[in-house]
Amino acid sequence: MNTLVLAEAANAVQLNSTQLGISVVASIVVLILLVTVAKLHPFVSLLISSLVVGIGSGYGPVATVESFSTTFGSTMASVGILVGLGAMLGRVLMDTGAADSIVDTLLSKTSTKMIPWTMALIGALIGLPMFFEVGLVVLVPVIILITRRSKLPLMRVAIPTLAGLSVMHACMPPQPGPLAALSCFKNGSVGITMMFGLPIAVITAALVGPLFSKFAAKWVPVGAPENFDTGKGRVDADGNPIATKPPFALSVLCILVPAILMLGNAIFEIVAPDQAGSKAVYAQVLAFFGKPAIALATAVIFAMIVLGRTTHMSWKTVNDSLKAALPPIAGILLIVGAGGGYKGVLVDTGIGDIIGKFVESSAISIFLLAWLIAAFVRVATGSATVAIITTAGILGPVVDQMGVTAPAIALLVIAIGAGSVFLSHVNDAGFWLIKEYFGLEVGETFKTWTVLECLLSVVVLALVMICSIFVPLV
Repeated sequence: MNTLVLAEAANAVQLNSTQLGISVVASIVVLILLVTVAKLHPFVSLLISSLVVGIGSGYGPVATVESFSTTFGSTMASVGILVGLGAMLGRVLMDTGAADSIVDTLLSKTSTKMIPWTMALIGALIGLPMFFEVGLVVLVPVIILITRRSKLPLMRVAIPTLAGLSVMHACMPPQPGPLAALSCFKNGSVGITMMFGLPIAVITAALVGPLFSKFAAKWVPVGAPENFDTGKGRVDADGNPIATKPPFALSVLCILVPAILMLGNAIFEIVAPDQAGSKAVYAQVLAFFGKPAIALATAVIFAMIVLGRTTHMSWKTVNDSLKAALPPIAGILLIVGAGGGYKGVLVDTGIGDIIGKFVESSAISIFLLAWLIAAFVRVATGSATVAIITTAGILGPVVDQMGVTAPAIALLVIAIGAGSVFLSHVNDAGFWLIKEYFGLEVGETFKTWTVLECLLSVVVLALVMICSIFVPLV
């Protein structure tokens, strides 16, 4: 009898709030040290950090592993599908030449003075379906060619393009960061996040990119690298030249298909909430195609068919583009899933109660708090993805407990994304990519790329704070 009582007492873990708070802070410190000092892969680092929270708080090692595994699976079920389909769509656009078609058409209809604004638009369009690194690889040859032809300083062309790519990466689904953040909130909506994220991202890219490029060109007055090879032209997945270029309108439509489907359903839910959940055929159709996974899958199939036929690429060649899109994102999927597992441990240990009381008792805005946490983790680890999933994991229980509205969650996700791109420096792989691609010195990269990321981050946060005035929190 005594043995049974002792066993029950041992299993009934009573989590002390002070102990829990210390364990969460310790887990963040461990995460930062593992990623930055030990150079350990973020997936393993997040797993270890989850164990620090679970064991350190008294939740228990077995319960911690079970919590991590369960939420890892649910995160992959929701986010993994979208990241995979988004990568496939981006690769099809690149291999069929649709990305080139957009770039060439927009540049042919613009003057030299308007090139910075045009490049910001191009960066935003390409950045909507493509990951930042993929979009950068696609657009670097274009940036170099435009710089040479227009005789403009390199920064006048590069900075606006990078602004469009980066802000979309931070703010807009189906980018993995925003999707991972949304998965941490029960009331999150991809469509509503896109409704807020798209105008915020476009306004930020249009303002910050072209305007800051004037100062960047004076601070770093360099031209296009002389030894840069712009490549052999457009080729398909087999390395064969593409003779036919897709029409501009069709190329843009392929990018916008998922946005149109998801936004259409979101608008329907806002305008006619009583009909949105009905069994009517039109409501069911809108809801079906408005699901992010279905919207992206529809866009992939649509792009494969229409772009493949337009460029006379075989079905096998286009299908090989889908295969080629998946290996590069394997690491991203594991990191995102591990971030979900970390969030699951935080939820189960009850950290939401502690942070919720802090938010309620303090005057600080939850949007500003989210930005500050994400910015801190970003500066410390150099990873935007780690910053996003860590911040969303910490705030997820608080938001769910407070009953925050879907529009407010959308703004919160955008604020987290803004913080995740703040102050890119030497611990960020993107910093070195920019430096090497454009032949810059470390100091020149700080003056251009690092300052650009800070400006984008702060402007997006300012726009979020303005929008939050008109959006009910709960």
